[in-house]
Amino acid sequence: MKPENLAKFFAQSKAKAVATHYRNAIVIGADTIIVHQNKIYGKPYTKQKAIQMLKELSNTTHWAITGLTVVDSRTGKIISKAVKTKVAFRKIHLDEIISYVRTGEPLHMAGAYGLWGKAAMFAKKVEGEYCNVVGLPLCELSVILRKFGIKL
Repeated sequence: MKPENLAKFFAQSKAKAVATHYRNAIVIGADTIIVHQNKIYGKPYTKQKAIQMLKELSNTTHWAITGLTVVDSRTGKIISKAVKTKVAFRKIHLDEIISYVRTGEPLHMAGAYGLWGKAAMFAKKVEGEYCNVVGLPLCELSVILRKFGIKL
């Protein structure tokens, strides 16, 4: 499965599962993966995996891909999209990686980093929707919500 399709699949699965519990709701599902050299990075969950991921992503340009799905539980209407943002990391020294991993921040984030926190110092360039990398592609979400008649 292509990374974009995988991210959309995860987001759609989450949104559909929640939508089954509500009769008249707009449900948003999202899931982010990191992709570098055809390798998909999910959440590391352990410090050792986080260190390894960050070592592999150091001094690279990679993709943050978020699957975004909106479901109307009343009508069954579903819109899914994959949002891609290119992220370039500087060379990250091992002591910086270890210090960052000790914070616990990267253990539950795709690719073992979150640009909204301490890992912001690793990113030398972000091309595309910045909000996509820090949690939720708000620009694309607002476009999708308008298709559901929701004006923000």
